[in-house]
Amino acid sequence: MNDELPENPRAGFVALIGEPNAGKSTLLNRMVGAKVSIVTHKVQTTRARIRGVAMEGDAQIVFVDTPGLFRPRRRLDRAMVAAAWGGAADADIVVLLVEAHRGVTPGVEAILDSLSARGDGQRVALAINKIDRVEAPRLLALTEDLNTRFGFEKTFMISAERGHGVEALRRWLGDELPAGPWLYPEDQIADLPMRMIAAEMTREKLTLRLHQELPYQLTVETEAWEDRKDGSARIDQVIYVSRDGHKGIVLGNKGETIKSVGQAARVEIEEFLGRKVHLFLQVRVRANWQEESERYSEMGLDFKDGDA
Repeated sequence: MNDELPENPRAGFVALIGEPNAGKSTLLNRMVGAKVSIVTHKVQTTRARIRGVAMEGDAQIVFVDTPGLFRPRRRLDRAMVAAAWGGAADADIVVLLVEAHRGVTPGVEAILDSLSARGDGQRVALAINKIDRVEAPRLLALTEDLNTRFGFEKTFMISAERGHGVEALRRWLGDELPAGPWLYPEDQIADLPMRMIAAEMTREKLTLRLHQELPYQLTVETEAWEDRKDGSARIDQVIYVSRDGHKGIVLGNKGETIKSVGQAARVEIEEFLGRKVHLFLQVRVRANWQEESERYSEMGLDFKDGDA
């Protein structure tokens, strides 16, 4: 880390909010320049408020990647939505992501209503994402519609996946953050414990491999982490599922599924850590894991927020 701070440093928190699958995790990873939040084709994959740290000139931008906002039904859903709005409330600037090709959905309308109800104290910018999927006239009409519904400070047209417009958004955020010392070391990109990041990477591989078979019925925890003398790390993780039948799905025929998932997760964790990893996975059945406070703590969520 460079101990010499600039003359006029700036730092603050930026919350990314939007519907599930709006591209928040992809944008976070693009802004930070590393994979700190899992990205899959499934909705609602981000459970914890993952903070990524990006440097922009003299500014340090701490991103809060929140769970997608949706109508909650289960305890876990309610805790995720509470975490999302909690992240927004704590932020210096909020960025609302809206998918260009989906436009103003009922979900977006509900988010706009909630933002309006929160008063004028919150600074909110609009980022219309996936602009490569629509024609210019439709994009302009959507921009006008959204800015009529809510008084955004600034509107950005972006493609988080391709990187279009992302630098302009990051520059603006850096310029708008309050003056003050940096909140994290210059070379730190996330404040999540490495145990949780590693667990998230394994959960992503499970989500991609299992598709619709186990949408949200599993979670992954890093049970043990040993840094070895040769520089490698031994990581023991537990995959919790709700039913015995789910355990068989995760294991696969002759253990092929879990072996494939473990290999893919190990490669990604090694790339992230920059060193060799020995990854060991177990599958355990816990019928009511979604009602256990310990599981929520591991995911960075508040168990009480899930109360009906």
